[in-house]
Amino acid sequence: MPEIRITERRQLELFAQLATCNPFLPRRIELEKKVLGKRFQEDGIAWSRRLEFTDRERFNVTSLTEAAADLIARVKQQVESGKSLSDESMTHYWYVVIYALLYKHIVYQHPDDLSKSQHVASVWKEFRRDYKILTDMPGLPAGTAESPGHPESAGHLFAVLCQVHRAFFNIYSYILGESLPSIKLRGQVWQSIFTHDLDRYRRNLFHRMTELPTLVTGPSGTGKELVARAIGLSQFIPFDEKSASFHAAETSFFALNLSAMSANLIESELFGHRKGSFTGAIAERKGWLELCPSHGAVFLDEIGELDAALQVKLLRVTQQRRFTKLGGSKELTFSGKIIGATNRDLDLEMKTGRFREDLYYRLCADRIETPSLRQQLDDRPDDLHFLIQHITTKLVGNPSDSLCDQAIDWIGSNLGKSYRWRGNFRELEQCVSSIMIRGEYLPGQSIGHAPVAGQNEWTHDAIDGSLTADGLLQRYCTWIYFKTGSYEAAARQLKIDRRTVKAKIDQALLESFRHEP
Repeated sequence: MPEIRITERRQLELFAQLATCNPFLPRRIELEKKVLGKRFQEDGIAWSRRLEFTDRERFNVTSLTEAAADLIARVKQQVESGKSLSDESMTHYWYVVIYALLYKHIVYQHPDDLSKSQHVASVWKEFRRDYKILTDMPGLPAGTAESPGHPESAGHLFAVLCQVHRAFFNIYSYILGESLPSIKLRGQVWQSIFTHDLDRYRRNLFHRMTELPTLVTGPSGTGKELVARAIGLSQFIPFDEKSASFHAAETSFFALNLSAMSANLIESELFGHRKGSFTGAIAERKGWLELCPSHGAVFLDEIGELDAALQVKLLRVTQQRRFTKLGGSKELTFSGKIIGATNRDLDLEMKTGRFREDLYYRLCADRIETPSLRQQLDDRPDDLHFLIQHITTKLVGNPSDSLCDQAIDWIGSNLGKSYRWRGNFRELEQCVSSIMIRGEYLPGQSIGHAPVAGQNEWTHDAIDGSLTADGLLQRYCTWIYFKTGSYEAAARQLKIDRRTVKAKIDQALLESFRHEP
């Protein structure tokens, strides 16, 4: 039996790649261009949130949805006329079906609406009907629609696609900017949720990813909690086909700032306590590890400051998923996901004995580094305008308000394009708020242009000619490491290997940078 035409086979392959790729990386746009050909309209190198797209769809999405429906119809017509699909083309067709179902039934729903039982039941009814129609072809898994829990069942596919939509919405909403560092960050967050292989996740990993902790590192003010929220609020929630509802009404995200609490309070908040376990414990209390459901996450901000004794307890949670309450002896099971964040250099913290190596290696398999605002603006200066527009819209509720132009003009005239933004996005927010209130912004010495004494000393030696080439490299590596907050970021900026940066760090000079006012 002859196969379907080569044109359709090639388009099925391209669409299959499109349906399973990371939507936030440039590869997605490259595939859109290949699929649409002359119909493709240039629209940036990667997907990112822009205010002008608040009320309308992106240019190419409608064309892609139409192309998927047209391709499915042509393939089905050829099969009905006696042509066949190879195993490879059959697999590709299945991915095109997934894409079509996602964009027809789920993408245009608000994620909050998909948690409402009556609304989701209606969406599910239409989804299941089309699932049966589109998979009614020899070799495709149409029969498994009646087998709940099967990786190809309609109910499981519906749950995964709703998660895909929720994750896209969260990442798209929380992580802003069109610079390459911002694009990379969105792509990394997507991988933290689904890994780099979405199809493997759908088949085998959907119920296992909560077992893997995520560690978010980066300078203060770079949005580490936003990254954690995007991940924590995007976990898999099973769908019950019989009741036509999700197994949980809403997602759960529990955030705990460890730097703002005593060790005893952290232990009580995290692990819970028994009545009478300490003075003031007048009743038994459930901790967040106990309250967190399997689709939820516990976020431990400033995990680098966790007390040594609590590090041991947390290590047991990450290794065995078991814990006991303060003052208790009964073992409990933690079923959610641990997400930690820190702006500290954990390599240095481990060397000094302040952070356990075994805990670090339990956390670092999935590590995300948030870029500084300076890194983003160095790559794409125009992002400053967008970020300020986003801030002013939140402040005054009107994207066309003159506050945006006022803030941009003031920053350009008084701080300049090379301003360091030591406080990162958090400082930018305060700057815009101050301009709104007082018409100006007065940076503190620690984050403005005030020179650092340690910096003056080594730059003076460099200008004076008293440094060797190796000494100058050592001091410059230390300074860039101090600015960026991590070996990886410093290595990228210096365009040298991470191990070279690490070997060149002058610890005494680094400490002088850290302790200057």
